[in-house]
Amino acid sequence: MPGIVLVGAQWGDEGKGKVTDYLAGRADMVVRYQGGSNAGHTVVVEDREFKLHLIPAGILHPGTSCLIGNGMVIDPQVLLQEMDDLERAGVDISMLGISPRAHLVLPYHRLQDELEEKSRGVGRLGTTQRGIGPAYLDKVARTGLRVSDLLDETALKDALSRVLAEKNRLLQNVYGASGLPPEPILDQLRVLAARIASLVKDTSLEVNKALDRGETVLFEGAQGTFLDLDHGTYPYVTSSWPVAAGACLGSGVGPTRIDRVIGVAKAYTSRVGAGPFPAELTDGLGETLRQRGQEFGTTTGRPRRCGWLDAVMLRYAVRVNGLSSLVLTKLDVLDGLPAVKICTAYRADEVITEFPPSLKVLSGCEPVYEELPGWEGDIGPSRDWAELPREAQDYVRRVEDLAGVPVAAVTVGPERSQIIQLRPELLP
Repeated sequence: MPGIVLVGAQWGDEGKGKVTDYLAGRADMVVRYQGGSNAGHTVVVEDREFKLHLIPAGILHPGTSCLIGNGMVIDPQVLLQEMDDLERAGVDISMLGISPRAHLVLPYHRLQDELEEKSRGVGRLGTTQRGIGPAYLDKVARTGLRVSDLLDETALKDALSRVLAEKNRLLQNVYGASGLPPEPILDQLRVLAARIASLVKDTSLEVNKALDRGETVLFEGAQGTFLDLDHGTYPYVTSSWPVAAGACLGSGVGPTRIDRVIGVAKAYTSRVGAGPFPAELTDGLGETLRQRGQEFGTTTGRPRRCGWLDAVMLRYAVRVNGLSSLVLTKLDVLDGLPAVKICTAYRADEVITEFPPSLKVLSGCEPVYEELPGWEGDIGPSRDWAELPREAQDYVRRVEDLAGVPVAAVTVGPERSQIIQLRPELLP
């Protein structure tokens, strides 16, 4: 009964798509449990690049069941486009399942997101403006539309009419925007309903049955720990729960069904959007990491802010997720640097070794670094731990010491084959 949660241990963009794809080859089922099209996973398979936003990365493995869980919010346009792109690429999507309890992201959510972000002025949060926050807001307010509503057109028309009347008042009276007519939205939803009707299933039941059969189920989170609504750098966070506990909420399983939690962290740190970032590098080295790591958002294309690895963050991620192990990605991006650094503490009025809950305190923190020797050469061709330079091995071992959990694997490039297992027993 191996239930495994894969969670980002930083601000998202840690390379979870590649790791999900790798682990999905050993899994019977992959479940995406939160977020929407504000997240994106890039997977490279035999020189072909796939960009996934809603569909779990396991879809690239024939025979692996892939479920969109109840904790997700689904933009019909994005889902249909993604399904079309995969089918054109020859990918079989017949193993896809969609929860009837998942909520829908509709045109008024995207417009509301755009207008709200614009109204914040200099206080903008840096949202993707994909309508994710407003969709989750409607979910909490109990005015959202769900996938199940698509299956009854009469009920759908009534529900949309009620919600749209309220939304149009908001758009017109608060933001001075034009209201939206219902028919184009209904037309879009009819297309979606016809396309996915056969894929809608009780995903909670499906997951629990798979676990009862002793199958390996991989729970895939989007974003990362520090974008979590409760445990992230609020308010510069997403509107859902990327942490490991979110896997239970967003897929309909109890906590006793989870056997291990694997965290994914880059060998450095990045974040997109606004918010404090103690280990950020704003000089040429930060730009070097950005270019080498191709640190541009899968969803928005926005350049990511880059900095050294932050062990204070990692320790926090280990604690709130209950991490069993780490996968350290993009180790190759540090190739050829004369020295590499790790942020081991923060300095404010005093030295801080635990991640502070106060945004004000965090904003005033300066990093305390430990410096290690860099390594020469290109580690991309390496396929075994012994092939890595001693300095690269020492760096990984030091990350283990500072994080307090073992590193199960490292990646040395974007290809499926560019992953090195240190401790195979910690992976499915």
